[in-house]
Amino acid sequence: MGNAFHLNQITQTMNLLLLSNSTNPGQPYLEWPMDYIDRFLGTIKAALFIPYAAVSFSYDDYESKVQEALIKRDIKIKSIHHFDDPIEAINNAQAIIVGGGNSFHLLDQVQRLGLVGPLQRRVKEEEIHYIGWSAGSNLACPTVKTTNDMPIIEPQSFNALHFIDFQINPHYTERTIEGHGGESRLMRLEEYVSINDIPVLCLPESCGIRIDESGSRLLSSEPVKLLSPGGNVKTLHPGIVEL
Repeated sequence: MGNAFHLNQITQTMNLLLLSNSTNPGQPYLEWPMDYIDRFLGTIKAALFIPYAAVSFSYDDYESKVQEALIKRDIKIKSIHHFDDPIEAINNAQAIIVGGGNSFHLLDQVQRLGLVGPLQRRVKEEEIHYIGWSAGSNLACPTVKTTNDMPIIEPQSFNALHFIDFQINPHYTERTIEGHGGESRLMRLEEYVSINDIPVLCLPESCGIRIDESGSRLLSSEPVKLLSPGGNVKTLHPGIVEL
């Protein structure tokens, strides 16, 4: 795990850690990516947490759950919902962490509060560290169109933060349910690339991508697929790919 690849689409130096999921079955919350998070943040020990993907549980509960996991590495967070001025909170943040949940609710809240521009400025221009898992990874994409979530709310648009020039599909799997007649995940994503000029990185559980000044590194113990417009499917193996 932790080997590298590079995508032509990445044009800026940023500090991104985009994870497929937070928790594997039978493991404590955030256990599998904890070493990645710790190494990514380095000496940074305080971060602003954005909990807006939470829907069926409170932001306070979400903050507590994440803090309980991260405090094991002496990483302290404070949720943005505690601040009277969320834009000021973003402007003063040392790092940004965005949790998973419902991508549409997350994007709706970010748009309604006017946080798109401040987040883009801090992460894309000032290069502060950004960590997202599941919906938090979807938010870093050009749009949230490759989320697996139900659109329980209609955001102003599907346009997201556009930190990267490709889409991510978290929790990717090609497993099918016996007796289920619906389309597979792969089929749905093939529909997406057939009418959108943006590739999709398919991230199974326990996978992620780290982007920083040294390039882009696939965090995975297995090959992953990159679906491109025109029906092209590239298998990305652990290791370095020179472009």
